[in-house]
Amino acid sequence: MKTKDLIGIRIKHLRQERGLSQEALSEKVGISPKYISSIERGKENPTLDIIIKLAGALQVDIEDVFKISHEESNPKKLRDMINHLIADAEEGKLQFVVKILRGVIR
Repeated sequence: MKTKDLIGIRIKHLRQERGLSQEALSEKVGISPKYISSIERGKENPTLDIIIKLAGALQVDIEDVFKISHEESNPKKLRDMINHLIADAEEGKLQFVVKILRGVIR
């Protein structure tokens, strides 16, 4: 998973913890809700200026935005990470993922 994907997941998690919609966060930061969505999905690589504004709007220190881990233990976060990874996968890859998950979960 790329760093921008992990940062996007982290921003989404921080936003949801604070009960903010993408629209509400976008208003606080001064960017469009579509751009927030793109950041959260790992499609956009936000500038440092935007990350600073996001941290301020989320009322966290900037380093909290970068507290990302490859070894997550929270089940909800793990599900979010899986959903994010498969969101844009092509059919063949999705079928492969299903086979792997069936093998692991059974």
